[in-house]
Amino acid sequence: MTENAPAPRLRHPEKAHKPDNPVARKPAWIRVKAPTSPVYQETRALMRGLALNTVCEEAACPNIGECWAKRHATMMILGTVCTRACTFCNVATGLPDLLDPHEPARVGEAVARLGLRHVVITSVDRDDLDDGGAGHFARVITAIRTAAPGTTIEVLTPDFLRKDGAVEVVVAARPDVYNHNLETVPRLYPEVRPGARYFHSLRLLDQVKRLDPSLFTKSGLMVGLGETRPEVLQVMDDLRSADVDFLTVGQYLQPTPKHHVIDRFWTPDEFAALKSMAQGKGFLLVSASPLTRSSYHADRDFAALREARDARIAGR
Repeated sequence: MTENAPAPRLRHPEKAHKPDNPVARKPAWIRVKAPTSPVYQETRALMRGLALNTVCEEAACPNIGECWAKRHATMMILGTVCTRACTFCNVATGLPDLLDPHEPARVGEAVARLGLRHVVITSVDRDDLDDGGAGHFARVITAIRTAAPGTTIEVLTPDFLRKDGAVEVVVAARPDVYNHNLETVPRLYPEVRPGARYFHSLRLLDQVKRLDPSLFTKSGLMVGLGETRPEVLQVMDDLRSADVDFLTVGQYLQPTPKHHVIDRFWTPDEFAALKSMAQGKGFLLVSASPLTRSSYHADRDFAALREARDARIAGR
């Protein structure tokens, strides 16, 4: 390497010294078919042509074949390299990409060309930026409103830890849904989300609702990391105390042997029980299944979310 060469981008450097973890064989209820649809290929070509990144690819989502066959792509802004090192996540960790000032316009164009009724925009963590990328989120929202004014917008943001004023910037841009995932139970944060803080993330969701009560708030959990059922139920209670509207719960899938080991696979019956208990706690909407992910069926779920709120307001 020459003296002035840029530092290499590392993929999960903190895991490099760790021994490989065995990757458990998936049970029958979790296996999915490889993507082969022509529309999948068209969606992929559009993302490539506009030089856009998707969490569908970067996070190795198991639902990519089904979603892209419906032109439902979840765009990942702010680059492809994260400043955090969560042990469950397949996104690269290391030296972040330069911020692309033209990305918002390209995202807006992609949303319009895909004809999306509802779009989910997420990002890597950008602790290197003064605002954590909040201003870029706001510019993307504005660009989508311009290019596709009929499309509803859901953002899945980082925690903006130690970025004062960042949440206010995103809320002021008025997305339709503000999502921030807690991901796991507080006991597991040191090993699963070492750069994050459970109660900070919880306060962020509470802050969003206080800033704009009309916004839907949403959060997600993975199970299979070593949590207990009582711990999951406590997280549900914590989220309801923050007035979160929508909860997603899905099975953690280990991307590579370098990632956090799967403790166990929760069964479809256990997911059904979690959904029933969450509904009993007062969430407007709950999605809980082995393959549930934050943006899975997001357009359908947003319609159901609005109907549920209207019904609650009407007292039905």
